Amino acid sequence: MNFHEVIQQAKNCIGPFCKACPICNGIACKNTMPGPGAKGTGDGAVRNYQKWQEIRVNMDTLCEQKAVDTQVTLFGRTFAGPLFAGPVGAVKLHYGEKYTDQEYNEILVEGCAQNGIAAFTGDGTDPNVMTEATAAIRKANGSGIPTIKPWDMETIREKLELVKASGAFAVAMDIDAAGLPFLQNLNPPAGSKSVEELKEIVKMAEVPFILKGIMTANAARKAREAGAQGIIVSNHGGRVQDQCPATAEVLAEIVDAVGADMTILVDGGIRSGVDLYKALALGADGVLVARPYVTAVYGGQKDGVTALTEKLLGELRDTMKMCGTYTLEEIGRENIRQPHLG
Repeated sequence: MNFHEVIQQAKNCIGPFCKACPICNGIACKNTMPGPGAKGTGDGAVRNYQKWQEIRVNMDTLCEQKAVDTQVTLFGRTFAGPLFAGPVGAVKLHYGEKYTDQEYNEILVEGCAQNGIAAFTGDGTDPNVMTEATAAIRKANGSGIPTIKPWDMETIREKLELVKASGAFAVAMDIDAAGLPFLQNLNPPAGSKSVEELKEIVKMAEVPFILKGIMTANAARKAREAGAQGIIVSNHGGRVQDQCPATAEVLAEIVDAVGADMTILVDGGIRSGVDLYKALALGADGVLVARPYVTAVYGGQKDGVTALTEKLLGELRDTMKMCGTYTLEEIGRENIRQPHLG
């Protein structure tokens, strides 16, 4: 089963908001929320995709031919490639009736583990979303990363107990989810967190803590001060604030600010192994891909997860070979041409 076949099958059961587009570029779903779209004008997801396309790779085959190695060790685990499935919660609300969150997460988490990568799982206004996500990770021997919304401290404490029981090797918080429309005026409340509050959360976590939703060098420095072991450069796929920069536009400056001290991941519009290569060249240690993995699950269950993972890592290996970079450590900014460099 290839990913084209997965997309065709997904069209029969996903939606109505997601169209299972051949290229998930944010145009067809635009500002559909609920649904997979972006906030306001809806161009946040569109620009995320477009800005990766504006970066070019520098081909160079005047080099010794060697075996390509995509393996990477992050957060104490070794993976087949620098690739993670991104967190998605409330799949019935946003993607259709086919799967509950429990069913979706069990397929995604186990499918990713079988392919040598790991999945981030989502959280939601329904407490069962986190309960079912951590249950799926526990079933997969801790091979997953639960992502907690920025609730009040007591709710975070309760959810971290679920994380610990799951055996997860790391935990994340999508701090930018404070801007999600459906998290406003809730009980328990959700909102931004100070550095001091984050220090307390990092201490409570007891496993590597990853802060998702970092879009400036200053925010990255604050995450470092709070003790986060990793950050995810992310604008939540354009879902929390209209007219933000694309992640490709801010990644390099964030890497320059804290890259020596923290693991840096990035998401937002990365749709091919070539895009993944560009992110690594800008200094990321790995990437998250979210919406296409939803299509993968809906269109092919674990076979769909395998098809997408093989596609992305296969494209990454091809690009590494054609650019004369045979290990991840060899990939650098000299391997890409950015728009402002001419």
